[in-house]
Amino acid sequence: MKELEYPFDKNYILSKKKSIKRQLLSQNTKFTEKRIAILGGSTTNDIKALLDLFLLNIGIKAEFYESEYNKYYEDAMFDPAELVEFKPDVIFIHTTSVNIKAFPSVRDSVSEVQDKLETVYSEFERMWAHLSEVYHCPIIQNNFEYPNVRLLGNSDAVNIHGKVNFINRLNARFADYAATHDNFYIHDINYLAARIGLDNFFDPFYWYMYKYAVAVPAIAEFSYSLSHIIKAIYGKNKKAFVLDLDNTLWGGIVGDDGPENLEIGKETAEGEAFLAFQEYIKSHKDIGVLLNVSSKNEEENALAGLNHAEGALKPEDFTLIKANWEPKAVNVQTIADELSLGVDSFVFVDDNPAEREIVEANIKGIAVPAITSSDKYMRDIDRHGYFEVLKLSDDDLSRNEMYKANIKRAETMKSFVDYGEYLKSLEMKAVIKPFEPVYMARIAQLTNKSNQFNLTTKRYSQAEIEEAAQNRLTFYGKLSDKFGDNGVVTVAIGRVEGTICHMELWLMSCRVLKRDMELALLDEIVHTCKEHGVTQIRGYYYPTAKNAMVKEFYKGLGFDKVAEDENGNTEWSLDISGNYEDRNKVIAIEK
Repeated sequence: MKELEYPFDKNYILSKKKSIKRQLLSQNTKFTEKRIAILGGSTTNDIKALLDLFLLNIGIKAEFYESEYNKYYEDAMFDPAELVEFKPDVIFIHTTSVNIKAFPSVRDSVSEVQDKLETVYSEFERMWAHLSEVYHCPIIQNNFEYPNVRLLGNSDAVNIHGKVNFINRLNARFADYAATHDNFYIHDINYLAARIGLDNFFDPFYWYMYKYAVAVPAIAEFSYSLSHIIKAIYGKNKKAFVLDLDNTLWGGIVGDDGPENLEIGKETAEGEAFLAFQEYIKSHKDIGVLLNVSSKNEEENALAGLNHAEGALKPEDFTLIKANWEPKAVNVQTIADELSLGVDSFVFVDDNPAEREIVEANIKGIAVPAITSSDKYMRDIDRHGYFEVLKLSDDDLSRNEMYKANIKRAETMKSFVDYGEYLKSLEMKAVIKPFEPVYMARIAQLTNKSNQFNLTTKRYSQAEIEEAAQNRLTFYGKLSDKFGDNGVVTVAIGRVEGTICHMELWLMSCRVLKRDMELALLDEIVHTCKEHGVTQIRGYYYPTAKNAMVKEFYKGLGFDKVAEDENGNTEWSLDISGNYEDRNKVIAIEK
């Protein structure tokens, strides 16, 4: 819904929140359902209401638990029955600077100031540890915004008795904890308050009158920012850009003006703005975002523009470049098909409003930000939070190279008549093992990002993955070949009941489709099941709008269909009581 995308009208959202919710619920019948507990140090009802809208808009239907006013610590530490029975999927601790109980006094000694810092911090650390132990779910914690007044003026940030100095030190401790603990995330309200202005973020009127630590006009921005973290936890991030060139990555039209006359570089204000935007876009490669081009241009001209001496982006920075005269919606679909990604994984960036409108109308689910002028392009895109980062993995850092290697594989395949010989030529090697701590984050990430090759489409937090490792049969698979390492590409979870193993999850990254990795994983599942006395494996397929490609997956592996309901949910069975011959013939399994 456009009304909930940046830049939104906060007053409209607040005044129309009930009708907006009705509209969102009527537009979508298949949501990811999650339970979110809000433990508040101030009034939170409007934060909850607007967070609800922003989550519905990205496909997450939330049920909420809301603590009583300023009872966040009691709820966190004393395990009220209502919260325990609620079984939250996410816990959000909404505290702000008004909840700091012991700011320094200018009469305090250095040791007394340090004691106050430890007292405040240790209370939060105890909460986090207890909540993690009891609920095993992601925890989101606000850091602290700066105070509206400074007793020591500019020295407030330098002098250890200053509130600004105290808050900076607390925020640093919070950040250190987040960096060293999984499933714990900081909601950076210090940045948010600085961006929208401290006077706009905290208004004494709303605090004294209603105990709103976040002023009503700032609640929409606050809830929108918070939704980005929850969106990322549950795999709702975008994965790739599709970028126009002329007047988007540089000023001018390369085919008309020639590459030498483009506005790019530090010679002019406009050129410098385009250069900064190119640098911003290029930096996304380092967080695993794929860069692609769709431009109405001759390919020769497009490449000449990208090879401009003053530009930051070069042809090799892009996964795919489509420079032709096809409609851009067609190019977007082609790029999605060639990368085996859903079209809703993309952000389309084009300076032309008509092109944006056409793409948005023809490609369901694609993000199409309205960009204004070159000096504001970065802000126009950044505010949307398309690529919210929780943790950076090695796979994120090398994702562009992985997809480029896939393109090389596709080119190599064209030279083979026999597909089996092509697979052998790849010299594939795989590691298939039970879940290991080093890969827990990546495994959780895969369960939330994989939509097409995902038989049950269950979503797991990292805490839930860690729990599954304790009481389920678990499998992760890594695949490499002569073109490179694909990293962790497949995950399966089985629940053993007697002599039956029920496959609760089976998914695979689409970038390794048709390479027999599923056969290698099946072999390992069967061998492990036999070791646990299992004689039958039960598989399940639950249809979604995106996973039709695996509807007959179990049939292809030799399973028999044993049940199907009116919604297309199917159940499959494989008898492994007798001898079993390995299906994988082309992948070497490393022990």
